[in-house]
Amino acid sequence: MRRLLLLFVSLVTFAGLWIAPSPASAAPECTPTGGSIPKTSQARPVATLTGVRAGRHECFDRLVFDIAGPVTGYHVGYVERVVMDGSGALVPLRGGAALSIILNAPAHDDAYNATYNPGDRAELADVRDYRTFRQVAWAGSFEGQTTVGLGVRARLPFQVHTLTGPGSGSRIVVDVAHSW
Repeated sequence: MRRLLLLFVSLVTFAGLWIAPSPASAAPECTPTGGSIPKTSQARPVATLTGVRAGRHECFDRLVFDIAGPVTGYHVGYVERVVMDGSGALVPLRGGAALSIILNAPAHDDAYNATYNPGDRAELADVRDYRTFRQVAWAGSFEGQTTVGLGVRARLPFQVHTLTGPGSGSRIVVDVAHSW
């Protein structure tokens, strides 16, 4: 029985070596044309940033980002410093704390025409006399995202939510409390 098993294993091994594919050799006419960078398909249109505005409420200050289409994502958080998209240059902000607001929405369309073009990049919204906000500053729009720096009085609680409308648009809303 052992001899029969040994013979069977030997035959299977030999057959595997005989039918295994030989190493491929590149044909001289084959030249790579695609490059090595990642490829992306835009299966749906990307929503763009169209406006930034601020408002005062009894318990919080509010910053609103108008988006032309559905919200595709965001990241908001306190940071030591806000930096410009692409260059990494410091964005100076007034206040005791800084919020970095990153929207997954560029400020331009597919042809790179501006959909939001701030008149004063250091003051996107007039927040003089607000209880919590000190400054709203542009940090750039690069590689499909837009970054805004929000200088606030102190590291106070905040919340972020999204709203649909008006029409087919949407809004990303950042509320920062006046106190703990």
